[in-house]
Amino acid sequence: MSACQNTNQGNFNANFVHSVHFWFKNPDNKTDRAFFETSLKKFLNASKYAKTNYIGTPPKATRDVVDGSFTYHLLVTFESAEAQAKYQEEEVHLKFIEESSHLWEKVIVYDSNGAE
Repeated sequence: MSACQNTNQGNFNANFVHSVHFWFKNPDNKTDRAFFETSLKKFLNASKYAKTNYIGTPPKATRDVVDGSFTYHLLVTFESAEAQAKYQEEEVHLKFIEESSHLWEKVIVYDSNGAE
């Protein structure tokens, strides 16, 4: 993947945002990257709870405050924290983790509620 991609073009839902950063064991392995992207897109397209999503890769950092050490970034929005909790237990989400977790060495998640 050479550029970022919004795989669901719906309106951005700011009620609950789930931001996930993945660090791969072999970040330059093209086969691993292709497998991950296919598995991730399959999962996101089948999710009942994810409203919008965005898959990205780090840009070439131009400032010290930019962390470009990750391999992939996933941003998913939900109608509510409850919908996000259901997504965590969703069969397609668990299948994605089962299929792809061998590729990453580290994952960090940042969740946030929309500011009122």
